Amino acid sequence: MILECPDCRTRYLVPDTAIGVDGRTVRCASCRHSWFQPGVEIVEEEAPEPIATAPEPVAVAPAAPEPEAAPEAPRVFEDASYTGRIDPFAHRPPFKPRRNPARRWTLAAIAAGLVMLIAAGIVLYSGAPGLAAQLGLTLAPRDTPLRIVSKPIDHHDLDNGSEIFAISGNVLNPTDSRQQVPDIRADLRDEHGRLVYSWTIRPDAMMLAPHGQVAFNSAKLDVPVNAKKLVLSFSGETRN
Repeated sequence: MILECPDCRTRYLVPDTAIGVDGRTVRCASCRHSWFQPGVEIVEEEAPEPIATAPEPVAVAPAAPEPEAAPEAPRVFEDASYTGRIDPFAHRPPFKPRRNPARRWTLAAIAAGLVMLIAAGIVLYSGAPGLAAQLGLTLAPRDTPLRIVSKPIDHHDLDNGSEIFAISGNVLNPTDSRQQVPDIRADLRDEHGRLVYSWTIRPDAMMLAPHGQVAFNSAKLDVPVNAKKLVLSFSGETRN
């Protein structure tokens, strides 16, 4: 039962047997107030009606286990275009062709070769002799309307005992259109016209305006003593 102090309203939960049927005086533990708490009538609980028990189960013999079915063998598909047997559980289906690394490298090499051929064709078509020479390419001989005007040869000894052979001049464009300026080849020949020494001279400009000119100059040390004649020509130009 629940007791409530009439003074401070503090509540207490106590068993019914602590108060009894006749009641008793109790005191609040909170405010120390005392009062008579009447008892309560204890009602005896009626015994519950017996519950009907279920009949004992009858033992039944267990049924015999059904035989397990054998695992189904993997199916094998037949392909009219394939001469062997195909396993459907293979890592890769045989109908999907595998990539061939060697073929890919071959295609890449062919593509690189085509790019190089195109680049070489551009160089040859544009007529850039200097670049072609650096790439190890040879231009087909062709004539050019440009003209070479050379100055007197400067041939003298230096203070260190070396001999210098210096040449200079201009390249003229007598046409009304822009012209590419090829490299200049300098040939030294002996008194019989045989070639004894040669080198290439790069002009100061690669393009020449209509009726324009560009200078060139070059010097070599200790050329052969039997060099008697200088012949200047454009690289790739037909020589006489």
